[in-house]
Amino acid sequence: MDFLVHHWLDITTTALGLAYILLEYKASVWMWVVGFVMQSLGIVLYYQKGLYADCGMEFYYLAMTVYGFIAWMRHKQKAKDLPIRHMPKKMAFIWVGVGLAIWAIIYFVLSRFTNSNVPVADAFTTALSIVGIWALARKYLEQWFVWIVVDIVTSVLYFYKDIPFKASLYALYVVIAVFGYFKWKKMMATSTV
Repeated sequence: MDFLVHHWLDITTTALGLAYILLEYKASVWMWVVGFVMQSLGIVLYYQKGLYADCGMEFYYLAMTVYGFIAWMRHKQKAKDLPIRHMPKKMAFIWVGVGLAIWAIIYFVLSRFTNSNVPVADAFTTALSIVGIWALARKYLEQWFVWIVVDIVTSVLYFYKDIPFKASLYALYVVIAVFGYFKWKKMMATSTV
């Protein structure tokens, strides 16, 4: 019983995370609503575990959740979904640079101003997630590649930080992200026919 009490927030956000990724897999606009609740609870969880970059990132996720929901709904109101598409190559190069810069900045802040014992990994997953959620909101197919990398590193990090349910969820996310890529690729091909 103590285990469940100690890990209730981990378990709850994990259940919401599973619902979120399944809705993302289906390209359902409702993933944004589930994500909003999950991220709100994630703020508390990550703060408690000393994952300060992840905690701060949840605020960015909340803003992007609202943005993504509005962007996807705007297209639904026009009687068509926001199309799944490829990220323009120029945009990809820009976002690689932005991601590296964000990683360096977050690492600097974590290593100088917090007691984080995982500043490199925490900064890395946060920086890459910033790029990933933006690409998801724009419905770029390549967002799945970003999430595969984020999910692998995050799974290892969360096991290390004693967040076992979320760690297991992120391991499952890797598999779902691979399948999600192929599902979205097929959806993209059929929508252009």
